[in-house]
Amino acid sequence: GFNQALELARHLAPHKTQAQLLLRTRHTAPQPTLNRAERLRNVQGAFALEPLRADVLRGQRVVLVDDVMTSGASLFAAAAVLKQAGAVHVTGLVVARTPVD
Repeated sequence: GFNQALELARHLAPHKTQAQLLLRTRHTAPQPTLNRAERLRNVQGAFALEPLRADVLRGQRVVLVDDVMTSGASLFAAAAVLKQAGAVHVTGLVVARTPVD
């Protein structure tokens, strides 16, 4: 239940953090047990935008915050959703990077 990435984002930009904008639409298998190809498939279609707030992204530059990145599958899937909604640029900011299996 604790969202480390959200806490990081709130400390970095408390007035700009929009926690309810990007939604996880379905449960996914834990990523650490999967190889890179499986991770990419696992998160495909797992993110969506809050429909009533999607228009806020058009023409915007977005920083997507994550706590740990391994393969980047979750980060890339989330960024793709943001770009499809009209974000002109998405930057991923991660605190830790782990080696890919």
